Amino acid sequence: MLIVISPAKTLDYDTPPTTKTSTMPRFLERSSALIDELKQLSVQDVAQLMKLSDKLASLNVARYNSWVKDYDDSQGKQAILAFKGDVYTGLDAQTLSEEKLAYAQDHLRMLSGLYGVLRPLDLMLPYRLEMGTKLTNKAGKDLYQFWGNELTESLNDDLAKQDKPVLVNLASNEYYKAVKAKQINAQIITPVFKDQKNGHYKIISFYAKKARGLMTRFIIDQAITDPEQLKQFDYEGYYYCPSESEGDTFVFKREEQA
Repeated sequence: MLIVISPAKTLDYDTPPTTKTSTMPRFLERSSALIDELKQLSVQDVAQLMKLSDKLASLNVARYNSWVKDYDDSQGKQAILAFKGDVYTGLDAQTLSEEKLAYAQDHLRMLSGLYGVLRPLDLMLPYRLEMGTKLTNKAGKDLYQFWGNELTESLNDDLAKQDKPVLVNLASNEYYKAVKAKQINAQIITPVFKDQKNGHYKIISFYAKKARGLMTRFIIDQAITDPEQLKQFDYEGYYYCPSESEGDTFVFKREEQA
């Protein structure tokens, strides 16, 4: 089983990593090509392209200009520990043991606008480049064209090593669009999380993002191998709803939160 999730805009490079184990991203040559494109942009260009304040645009221009292809753990941080945000709050990676981090390394992938696909222990430098960014590059008008089939092929390579080729899609639509789902050589399970509000169940973005992280943590904690085991997910009050689930779309609900 392989899980895919999205990265986060918020990063933490201040908290010391909980492990010394690290690997390097697979697509550093491609990342370097993107950085070359980004280095040509002014603060105003980045602010307009990414709809950022001048302060955030300046921060990221500085990040692009200081980015180097050859770096080590004194400069980078493991992706699963560097990303912060709602998904990563649910995942709570800093409490994972070395054994569970090793399991995550084999079973979890983070899609990334800059790095393509990251394994949990891949070292990354600080950056901001969302997959939906319309950054013109030599391959086309945006990052979807830049990455082409590479992300799909990388996931298929990882799936081929799994005992059961199952992909659990816990990524946002923006990032999952970079994967050519019809070319994935596996069963694809898509969990959907609905929270009760004013008597009705619906997808609430904040809760749904955190639930994706909770589901990721559940799979890692339980070393899930069979899609049927996903239906046992019960972290923070969620429960499987068979009447609303259909095929490979698994719906989970939760009662209204205080």
